[in-house]
Amino acid sequence: MTQSVVVQVGQCGNQIGCCFWDLALREHAAVNQKGIYDEAISSFFRNVDTRVVGDGGSISKGKICSLKARAVLIDMEEGVVNEILQGPLRDVFDSKQLITDISGSGNNWAVGHKVFGSLYQEQILEKLRKSAEHCDCLQCFFIIHSMGGGTGSGLGTFLLKLLEDEFPEVYRFVTSVYPSGEDDVITSPYNSILAMKELNEHADCVLPIDNQSLFDIISKIDLMVNSGKLGTTIKPKSLVTSSAGAVKKRHQKPFDAMNNIVANLLLNLTSSARFEGSLNMDLNEISMNLVPFPQLHYLVSSLTPLYTLADVNIPTRRLDQMFSDAFSKDHQLIRADPKHSLYLACALMLRGNVQVSDLRRNIERLKPSLQFVSWNQEGWKTSLCSVPPVGHSHSLLALANNTCVKPTFMELKERFMRLYKKKAHLHHYLQIEGMEESSFMEAVSSLSGLIEEYNQLDATKSMPVEDFPRLSIAV
Repeated sequence: MTQSVVVQVGQCGNQIGCCFWDLALREHAAVNQKGIYDEAISSFFRNVDTRVVGDGGSISKGKICSLKARAVLIDMEEGVVNEILQGPLRDVFDSKQLITDISGSGNNWAVGHKVFGSLYQEQILEKLRKSAEHCDCLQCFFIIHSMGGGTGSGLGTFLLKLLEDEFPEVYRFVTSVYPSGEDDVITSPYNSILAMKELNEHADCVLPIDNQSLFDIISKIDLMVNSGKLGTTIKPKSLVTSSAGAVKKRHQKPFDAMNNIVANLLLNLTSSARFEGSLNMDLNEISMNLVPFPQLHYLVSSLTPLYTLADVNIPTRRLDQMFSDAFSKDHQLIRADPKHSLYLACALMLRGNVQVSDLRRNIERLKPSLQFVSWNQEGWKTSLCSVPPVGHSHSLLALANNTCVKPTFMELKERFMRLYKKKAHLHHYLQIEGMEESSFMEAVSSLSGLIEEYNQLDATKSMPVEDFPRLSIAV
């Protein structure tokens, strides 16, 4: 069994991380009734004997003593991390695995990347090495950050380069929250474009999340709940659609429900690595099968159920509906419509009592309506994990390497150019040591190159599918 380390950077990264650890604990508690430290729980948690001073208290098997998250928490403002340490999850985090400052990055990528990067490099490396030492078989670093702020975008992407240099064999999966057009951070287009260059160069897989999409999903859930229509009952113990039964927060924040969805994405993404199933999919298989070209590693994610799933046992028709939902634009975690764009590859990760025949039937049913690139017509990767999410009988996570991410990047570039043409706010960046105007041009050039790669793929949409002859095998 492999282990993964979660690195939460900035306000957004730490708030999503907090949701993730809360849901992960509830998921394992529902499955692991006897409180035994097993392989599934070891993938994200250490078992520590708190009576032993120092790091000598790790327990590899037997009863759970005290669980510590395999996590590194980084923020250049201490507010969110302090809130976590005063909250119900305070004992889950090792105080030696936290890095905070008091000044913040002032919504400036250059401060996060150049100033705090060099200032905290040794401390960050020390914490990462310590996390790695506690793993028997470290497979992946999950980085959670936002693109619009200073710490998330700047220090979050500085960290990626550190990980690549220090742990070149360990996968780097990045969950990046992209700002919406109505974002209140004026400099977010600069921060996002500068961060994109680093993601292009140093990440293995990026899961882009769009704030606007999350907001739209939550609005629809609220609308359905308040409409009182039959069949739209939100299941009280559901991890996906409800925070009832979760750790009660003193002040419910508007972002909690949105963070909950991203936490569920990560929970489903790692379910196959944590639990048994008839078709397991490891994280390295996602990167291997879904990323045909190094820079085209942006995977569009969709999650279902998102809105409602009142049935205890899903009849076939409802199960088929889940597959249809996974490809509809209403269930995507960025504003995109993969059905009308070109697929390079697609992964379907199912949880619950689903048969391989259900999987095959739905792939055959949906295939004619989806456009796959001519050289990868059979570009499907599937997994079946037998443990469903808490409060549901089934769930489905679809990951698509699809050209539908292109409009998100184009919009980002347009917003960047509007500011950059006026040289607005540029002096805040250029006064940081090591930051030059050429950095902006390199970043926008990197993004333009990425958009052009998607353009070239889109241009092949109308090309006929080549039917390559198969090898004849003599029997």
